[in-house]
Amino acid sequence: ITYLFIAHDLSIVEHISDRIIVMYLGQIVEEADKRTLFENPMHPYTEALMSAIPEPDPLRKMAPIFLEGEIPNPMNLPTGCYFHPRCHYATEKCKKEMPCLRCFGNHKVACHRAEELHLKQYIKY
Repeated sequence: ITYLFIAHDLSIVEHISDRIIVMYLGQIVEEADKRTLFENPMHPYTEALMSAIPEPDPLRKMAPIFLEGEIPNPMNLPTGCYFHPRCHYATEKCKKEMPCLRCFGNHKVACHRAEELHLKQYIKY
């Protein structure tokens, strides 16, 4: 059985999905099976979404990542990566070039800095 479930709360998505696609302003920024995504997020937006997952255990809770700036207007999208105005890791390349969705095994990510960033993970396994 296949179905499409859309949500902003990855803790809910984690419970019902085998494979997860993270989108930002209509663009796929990351795709992986749920275990891979939660153990090794490769896009800064995924990292921010994971930091917002409620965790009752204070020893395991991630510090929330607050995205600064305004969400870009979908009718007037920025050049380059759509996430760059709110990304803590953005470079000049991010501001000028739209990243393509690249494969890292069974994991796909659209980020120029995917190989070099070591993002916070959220592991429940």
